[in-house]
Amino acid sequence: MTYKFTPSAENAMEFANQITTKLGHDYIGTEHILYGLSRENTGVASKVLEGQGINYDNILVQIEEIIGAGRLKSRKVLGFTPRTKKTLENAYQEAKKMNSDLIGTEHILIRDVKRRG
Repeated sequence: MTYKFTPSAENAMEFANQITTKLGHDYIGTEHILYGLSRENTGVASKVLEGQGINYDNILVQIEEIIGAGRLKSRKVLGFTPRTKKTLENAYQEAKKMNSDLIGTEHILIRDVKRRG
């Protein structure tokens, strides 16, 4: 499914893609999305994360410690993990519940947190 994002959410997704490539991972996981949400400093999600003392540098350190970096920095990103797909579908549903045609950073963050919490 193709989703429509707010400019902030589009930026967050682009940051997620960039960090995925930089780390040599061949998938975009929720950890990459969280990094993107934090790095995109104009969205609601980044403000919430910042208020909790979470920033993209901390997230990157954790990704590298837990998952590590791939060996090949030039790998092609193959797509979203199943969990990422579910998070984005849930964000779409949350946006619809809030009468929004666009998925914002807040929808992505709240749906992932609700699912985990």
